[in-house]
Amino acid sequence: MPYKEKKVEKLYYSIGEVAEMLDVPVSTVRFWENEFEILKPMKNKKGNRLFTPEDIKNLKIIHHLVKEEGMTLSGTKKKLSDKWDETDHKFEIAESLQKIKEILLDIKDNM
Repeated sequence: MPYKEKKVEKLYYSIGEVAEMLDVPVSTVRFWENEFEILKPMKNKKGNRLFTPEDIKNLKIIHHLVKEEGMTLSGTKKKLSDKWDETDHKFEIAESLQKIKEILLDIKDNM
């Protein structure tokens, strides 16, 4: 199997980087920040938002529920407030399965 370097994870990401990761406009990330209490990015002296990996994980959960599951914003808020642990656990399982799928497809392509 070919050697692959481990991805370097940054401590903070700009709003543009986060929007690119989620494939949504910057305005959507800004809107979700105002709508969901779990999103509290830090701001530097200039007022630029700095997102931590935890913020990005929360944004990915929101993105999954809104864009992929088709939930409304109010439904997403309710689900996150009522069943955060369950939602977080299911999202982590889905992320793990996606990574396994990518590894298996990579192995298949290299055979």
